[in-house]
Parts: sequence; structure tokens; C-alpha cells
Amino acid sequence: MQGEKMSAPETKGRVIHWARWYDLGSKLLSFGRDKAIRAKALELAAIQPGEKVLDVGCGTGTLAIAASQAAGEVHGIDPSPEMIELAEKKAARGGRNVRFQAGVIEALPYPDGEFDLVLSTLMLHHLPDDVKRKGFTEVLRVLKPGGRFLAVDFGSSTDSFLGHLLALLGHRHGHVNAENLATTLRESGFGEVEAGSTGIDAMWFFKGKAREG
Repeated sequence: MQGEKMSAPETKGRVIHWARWYDLGSKLLSFGRDKAIRAKALELAAIQPGEKVLDVGCGTGTLAIAASQAAGEVHGIDPSPEMIELAEKKAARGGRNVRFQAGVIEALPYPDGEFDLVLSTLMLHHLPDDVKRKGFTEVLRVLKPGGRFLAVDFGSSTDSFLGHLLALLGHRHGHVNAENLATTLRESGFGEVEAGSTGIDAMWFFKGKAREG
């Protein structure tokens, strides 16, 4: 995709276009906690060598690029062409082979059973409930049997300091109700659903597995 003109896919979720300042703004306004959130997501993901990974709502590609150090193959999608363009440049500078393209969680541009792991960080709160449900169905479709889904996001409508700061970046368009999200994952067909605090401010993790057989 690098060097090509990308069009923005249609979505009812919120799309952030100001990619150029996104990483710097996140770093400064979160006082470096963006790194801790990313590190915790990778720890919880427990990526195994050779696994094929998808980062949904990849933004400027930082998490996908970090995941590529452990995974066999990594893809990243985001509805913002500006984010994808910057993500491709970052991966090229770092010598990382990550495949980025514009796309949305509710219409994943991949065949069935393609991935061992799907990741999402600070993205679900941008989505209306109906898009979340459709997105979870799509995530389940592209996971291999026994494949894993991990999301990290705001676990409640917190008034925390970090929550207010990230709101300035467009992160906190809404919030994720932890109990409701876990229920939606189960209703979408995921097994072994877990939800809990990451120990970082108001960040929660959500896990689910594609059933085998």
C-alpha cells in the first residue's frame, strides 16, 4: 500500500485523522503511560513464535511493529488512511515487515480462519454498540480454531487523570462497560472470556478464544 493513495473505508465508529501528532501527543499527555499500556497488552497477548497476528485499529502501528518482534507475521488495519501511511513509514524505518492497510473491524478484509491472535488497544470505546457486536463476529470469523482475541481499553466511565488526558487526543469518545463487553463477547460466540484490570489507571483487558471443533 505504501506510495498509493488510500481511501477511507466507511464506518460508524470515530476516525482519528491527525496522525502526524498522534504519537507525540499520546506520549506527552499520558506521561509515558502509553508505553506501559502497550507493554501490558503484549504481556497479556503472550505471542508465540510463528503466530499470525492482526492489530485492529492499529493507529500509527506502534503495537503491531512491537508485536512483529515475536510473531511470524503481523497485519494492521485502521480506518484512517493517514494513520496507515505513517504506520508504513515507521515499519520501514525500523526494518519491520508489517502489512498495513485501511480497514474496519466490522468488515475485516481477510478470509476465514486466518489469524492466531487479534489485538485491539484503545479502540473499542470509539465504536457504537452495534458496530462492536458486528466487529466481534468478524474477529471470530478470521480467527483460527482456538485463536485468541485480546483488547485493552477503558473499563468504565472513569474520571481518572489519564482518562481526561487521553480524551484530549480523541481516545475517550465514550467508554467500555466491562461487564457488558464481556457479555457481548460471549454472545458473539467467544469462549473462555475474561475481563479484568490491567493495573494501569482505568485500563481493562478483555480476552476471548475461538472455539475448537
